[in-house]
Amino acid sequence: MIVTFCGHAQFHKTEEYEQKILAFLEEKVGDQPADIYLGGYGGFDSFANDCCKKYKETHPKVSLLFITPYMAVEYQKNHLDYQQTRYDGIIYPEIEDKPKRFAISYRNKWMVEKSDYVVAYINHDWGGAYTTYKHAKRKGKYIFNLGKIQE
Repeated sequence: MIVTFCGHAQFHKTEEYEQKILAFLEEKVGDQPADIYLGGYGGFDSFANDCCKKYKETHPKVSLLFITPYMAVEYQKNHLDYQQTRYDGIIYPEIEDKPKRFAISYRNKWMVEKSDYVVAYINHDWGGAYTTYKHAKRKGKYIFNLGKIQE
């Protein structure tokens, strides 16, 4: 099972959001083995990582995976060394043939396509997180959205 997280960079964590994420993971994942895909950028990604680490404390079959959009040597030196301390593993999707300026968008699409569930925080209809959310909807993914959005 794969759970993907996506959300806006501007995010303010609350105890209520944390409890909702933990309850969702308990209901859908429980004690099953699962990979949790995280993007590692912005407020929601950081919050999601914190929640998933808390969940993993009592559910050791869960793996927290950073899905990196870049494999350049400079990026590895400056970013991946730090990410290795925060995650159980790092995955680079097969997107090297895509333009670098769109790497995050392609990475997000890849994450959604591999996932069984998408946990999101979407409260407005613009930006990369919203684009990822719309892609998940088009693909018929089960989406648990913490944000409020009018569509």
